[in-house]
Amino acid sequence: MAEETSKTFGGEQGWLKPFVHLADNLISKIGFVLLTTAGVAWLFVLPVETREGASHPYLGILFFLILPAMFFLGLALVPLGMFRKLRRERKTGTLFQRLPPLAWSNPELRRLVKLIGIATIANIVIGGYYTHATVSYMDSAGFCGTACHVMTPEYTAYVESPHVNVPCVECHVGAGTQAYIQSKWRGVGQLVAVTFNTYEKPIPTPVHTLRPARETCEQCHWPQKFGGYRLRVWDKFAEDEQNTNAKTVLVMRIGGGSMTTGIHGFHVAPGINIEYAADPKRQTIPWVRYTSAEGKSVEYASEEWTPENQASFERRTMDCLDCHTRPSHQFFVPERALDIALSTRVVDASLPWAKKKGLEILRASYASTEEADARIPEAFREFYRNEHADVFKEREQAVEKSAQGLLSVWRRNVFPEMNVTWGVYPDQIGHTDFPGCFRCHDEMHTSSDGQVISQDCSACHEVVALEETKPEILGKLGIHE
Repeated sequence: MAEETSKTFGGEQGWLKPFVHLADNLISKIGFVLLTTAGVAWLFVLPVETREGASHPYLGILFFLILPAMFFLGLALVPLGMFRKLRRERKTGTLFQRLPPLAWSNPELRRLVKLIGIATIANIVIGGYYTHATVSYMDSAGFCGTACHVMTPEYTAYVESPHVNVPCVECHVGAGTQAYIQSKWRGVGQLVAVTFNTYEKPIPTPVHTLRPARETCEQCHWPQKFGGYRLRVWDKFAEDEQNTNAKTVLVMRIGGGSMTTGIHGFHVAPGINIEYAADPKRQTIPWVRYTSAEGKSVEYASEEWTPENQASFERRTMDCLDCHTRPSHQFFVPERALDIALSTRVVDASLPWAKKKGLEILRASYASTEEADARIPEAFREFYRNEHADVFKEREQAVEKSAQGLLSVWRRNVFPEMNVTWGVYPDQIGHTDFPGCFRCHDEMHTSSDGQVISQDCSACHEVVALEETKPEILGKLGIHE
């Protein structure tokens, strides 16, 4: 049997002898392992990619980048190792002095076959176990948010958002072949930018490549749904010694469905279409075209809309994200952030001057997160230790808890390493902290016949209480604190 095998390999296929001999080196063996690993992994990933590629867009990083790179690296290492061994044996004069037959008795052949066999078996076992876990991980929010430090601000906001259980890819990629291909193409550019540190800081918004809301948001939040009326209560703490809490109570007219009244009724009811032109940041909107459900169109323009500069503005059809600009990545201005912390008792509102001193500390400049970690809690402690010694002595634990709470407010909204500071990401829902609704509803946009885009507050909400310490309506509703 050995003689027959020797004849098979060493006769007609004698060209394999130098190949096996030269491949018996460390560099070529590493190449064979990489080739085997890439090949086996590809066989495991191929069915998932073929069946679920569009719903697993980050699988493309493995399928189109990592595995091909591993394969071609292995393909290069095999001949490189052979060439190095060939050159070495030429120099020593031992080149092909004796080539053993390609039989199992040949130790070089045995080593090569065993290496490839062991690598294949190991990759089958490991690949079979980890393929599903790897695919699931790459589509998880944890991978999107923590695998790269670039996304730290967005991930920090995301984990406290209403969409924390919605995978990032659901909104940022979407379903379908076109979205799949586009995400792969953009991903290559983003990978290069991160690798060579050429990405922008902060990450620019709005994301102009984001798919229309009708293909993402409206898969769950469809405009035909009637929103009705909703009660909203806002806490605002004064910068006085008592941190006086004043509440604003609004009844929001959401509307929607088949109704053309209320916020959603005016903007997204069936048949209504709104187009607008805006600067790249979508902060300035000088032109709007409103088409009613009956098909009548009216154009409104402000003084900024001139024949000379029209080409500099982007034209869009309005969708959810033009108002709900930060649905999963909301950042606050310091006043709003601290009011939330005081309302939720992250910072103790019973500590005198907590709002005023807290704002002063939050607005200060810190060169890095490490510096803020050291300075913010200590500044808060020092204020009470030096200026309110009796409070600090009696309530040291509350002061310490609030000092750490104040730091958490800062760390939730400011990221010096990414140049993310207070207010860098506008949230256009409403019109208190940023222009929001007033980008269009400013009574400065007029039509050719003199109509203006209304600024009637009652069209969207009814003010029941405005910055009252004890609104009567909350008492009637049985809402007490």
